Amino acid sequence: MRIVYHPEVKNISLVGVLYALGDPVRLEIVKLLAVKEELCCRDFDFDVAKSTMSHHFKILRESGVIYTRREGTQLINSLRREDLDKIFPGLLDVVLAISVRPFCPGLRS
Repeated sequence: MRIVYHPEVKNISLVGVLYALGDPVRLEIVKLLAVKEELCCRDFDFDVAKSTMSHHFKILRESGVIYTRREGTQLINSLRREDLDKIFPGLLDVVLAISVRPFCPGLRS
C-alpha cells in the first residue's frame, strides 16, 4: 500500500496553499471539510472524473491544506486547520467567508 505524502508544517508555503485554494473544485472540497470535519473520497459528489478528483486531493494534500489517512480501503480527509491557523492565522477563515459570496467581476464590496 502506498504511503500518502504530507508536508511537514515548516514546509507549508503561502504560495502553495493559495494555489491549492485557487481552484473552484478544491475550494468546494475545503468548504465541505470545514463543515463536515472528515469525509472519505467517495463522499464528494462532483461532476468530474475520478482521476481528476484524485488530482485535486493530491494538490490539497501536498500543499498542506488537508490531511488524508487510510482506514481500511478508504481514504479519510480532513482539514489541517490547526497547522494552517498556526502558520497563517485567520487565512482559512477569510477564504471560507469570502468564498460564500458569489463571484462578480468588477463589483466592489
